[in-house]
Amino acid sequence: MKSKLLAISLALSLVSCKTNQNAHNDLNYMQNIEKVALEASAKNSKSTIQAGDQLVILITAKDMDVVKPFNQNYSSSELVQSNTLAGSNTPNQGATLITGPTYIVDANGDVDFPVLGKLNTANKTLVEFKDELRERMTKFVINPSVNVRLANFKVTVLGEVNRQGDYVIANGQATILNALGLAGDLTMYGKRDEILVIRTDNGVVSHGRVNLQDADLINSPYYYLKQGDAIIVSSNNTKDLIAKQNPNTGLILTAVSIGVTAIAVVVSLFNKK
Repeated sequence: MKSKLLAISLALSLVSCKTNQNAHNDLNYMQNIEKVALEASAKNSKSTIQAGDQLVILITAKDMDVVKPFNQNYSSSELVQSNTLAGSNTPNQGATLITGPTYIVDANGDVDFPVLGKLNTANKTLVEFKDELRERMTKFVINPSVNVRLANFKVTVLGEVNRQGDYVIANGQATILNALGLAGDLTMYGKRDEILVIRTDNGVVSHGRVNLQDADLINSPYYYLKQGDAIIVSSNNTKDLIAKQNPNTGLILTAVSIGVTAIAVVVSLFNKK
């Protein structure tokens, strides 16, 4: 009798330990990073300018009076604050200030720039547009400096994360890990091996899934985020089971385990007598 009770108690303990160990392993990211060739393609990180983007463009030179006509009468006291989005659940996350006059990219991919007129941004990255603008500026200014920033690079993170919401990325470049970090990481119930990313690029909607537990994530086209990406984290089986089971199941199992152990101790003491 004593041996049977001890066996039952030991079995319950082993099941509990195994469950905890498996849960711990499921929470680890990039578990096989030592075995994976990290060859993140540079092309995956290139995000092209989209209609509706807010471009902060500032032209500077040794003689600032010369470039005034190209800066919309901008003064250094003007600030474009990009730390808050209407409707955002995290208004102060990643707060930053970007200075300079702002231009809205229209439906045709154009911005109306002083003196130069309409400039087309379609299918161009920020770097490509910046280089093109600087080349055109050299016809008017000696050694101009051109700074182009994206003020409204936004991604949305939903599902099993600690802080759902919209996030503005100040430098216009981020990875899925950066975005999840801003969202406070996944909860313990987040499904880490099948995160959905929905992307709209030049009007075309696509989607893909990434596995945070696999280091090959870094080679995915969805590792680097693009403007307007939505990241959706589904709940794992643990949460589904918890939702279905009796909320007192854990307490009952603990009580049974303690009871079995107590009985085993009593039987042992009785046999010694």
